[in-house]
Amino acid sequence: MQSRSIALESEHDIIIARGEVRAIAARLGFRLLDQTRLATVTSELARNVVKYALRGRMTAQPLDPAQGRAGLRLVFEDSGPGIPDVAAAMRDGFSTGRSLGKGLPGSKRLVDVFEIESEVGRGTRVTVVRWL
Repeated sequence: MQSRSIALESEHDIIIARGEVRAIAARLGFRLLDQTRLATVTSELARNVVKYALRGRMTAQPLDPAQGRAGLRLVFEDSGPGIPDVAAAMRDGFSTGRSLGKGLPGSKRLVDVFEIESEVGRGTRVTVVRWL
């Protein structure tokens, strides 16, 4: 199965990305609960791209069991303002956007691998993996 890349620039793109991730997860054999987890993570992380960076990209990469483990990797990238304090952003309740501050830490709890790289003025890249 091929990787799929989706531009993130609007609420509509977030909906498209969420549906695409759910469909890929279903084709890979993920249970409905895990499909929902992946769709939720996609919504949260794609919304952050659109809200804070205005535009970016999500790439969904099916992981081949022949090369290790079966699963799905999602990469969210933008060239936005970056996150000044990643550790603070990963704490429940922390928000710079008048939200509940559950997006990043909540997303981390729904996946098996969660990596965030961010540089102020250069952008942010969040990579998540859910194993099958």
